[in-house]
Amino acid sequence: MNSTLRFFFIVNEGLAFLLELGALAALARWGWTRDIGRVWSIGLAVAAPVAAGVLWGAFAAPKATYAVPLVAQLAVKAVVFGAATLALYAVGWRAGALWFGGIVLVNTALATYYRTRG
Repeated sequence: MNSTLRFFFIVNEGLAFLLELGALAALARWGWTRDIGRVWSIGLAVAAPVAAGVLWGAFAAPKATYAVPLVAQLAVKAVVFGAATLALYAVGWRAGALWFGGIVLVNTALATYYRTRG
């Protein structure tokens, strides 16, 4: 991998990490804004990102607990990032949801390309 390609790979990996954190934050924000009572909202604000993090760590992280095929990894990413995009939309951040979803698609496509290319 030449130095320019390596630079873009590193930048894309950094962006992927920030998007993962953003997904967890979006899920927490969504849980917090549910009108289901204070205790249940707090519980949902904690449980939604924890569930996404456990799912991600088990199947989609670079050092995932379980080695699964690429298709399964991409499916888990679609579920987590899709839920985060819908969460942003649900809390009223419609333009942000569209931007987040679009950036996630491009980032994931590039990351998959770089990782499978070697």
